[in-house]
Amino acid sequence: MAAQTAWWLTPTSYWVPEHLVVSAWLTHGSFAAWIVDALRPRDVIELGTHNGFSCFAFAEAAKRLGHEVRIDAVDSWVGDDHAGFYDESVYDAVRAIAEHDYGTSVVLNRGYFSEVRSAFAPASADLLHIDGRHAYDDVRADYEQWRDTVRDGGVILFHDIAERREDFGVWRLWEEIAEPGRSFTFEHGHGLGVLAVGDVVNEPLRALFEADEATADRIRNDFERLGGVIALVERAERLEAEVSSLRGEIGALQAESQYLTDEVAARDARIVALQESTSWKVTAPLRAVGKALPRSR
Repeated sequence: MAAQTAWWLTPTSYWVPEHLVVSAWLTHGSFAAWIVDALRPRDVIELGTHNGFSCFAFAEAAKRLGHEVRIDAVDSWVGDDHAGFYDESVYDAVRAIAEHDYGTSVVLNRGYFSEVRSAFAPASADLLHIDGRHAYDDVRADYEQWRDTVRDGGVILFHDIAERREDFGVWRLWEEIAEPGRSFTFEHGHGLGVLAVGDVVNEPLRALFEADEATADRIRNDFERLGGVIALVERAERLEAEVSSLRGEIGALQAESQYLTDEVAARDARIVALQESTSWKVTAPLRAVGKALPRSR
């Protein structure tokens, strides 16, 4: 593959995932489709799924390609100090999408990574995505415990390699394990590291890992731009939903206002009817006397 041609801009690179949610992984959706197309993994393991964006991006790409894949998503679905803690609704939403749209490809494994590790044999996956707790010791433990699940020729993805705030430490691990000719670094979207496992026999991946600096910059720029499109689509959909919700609230307020207006009109009509009634006229002198009497204190 010649460096002068944009070989990384395949049709899949332009795909927008079906399920868009607010996610720190959002701008890597284009690369998710590209790597599924390039690697054609039979088995994928994801450590840290949260609201499912990355998992469903992999699954959607495989579905559109007509490629059979099994994606084991591993998560406690209770949150942590980096992602925040959340209620059962997050898991319920992920499960509903998985069952409805990816019932033959996505398997949800609920539990902590160390608890379910024994369920996966060595060399049982082609793609491992690590996106759990992001402190250095945590991500290093995840890497050391799970790296042997990847077959020779496979790939490990690390999210948040560019994030250095608070106690994030994925960047430290990435600096330790990334090797020239066997890794690729994206800086956008909090950073995504792509690491080769064993011999790199896949031609698109070899081209990615061996790209010179000028070509690597073009690849980074293009995937950041395409990921930005996905982010804009997600934002547009979210704003459209918010506008729809606001319209519903406005409609409800208008209905309530009309109801109150009708109630006031009905009350005024009852007052007028009372004032025009015979009893009101007959008791008029009594009301006049009542007004003339001094009020006690």
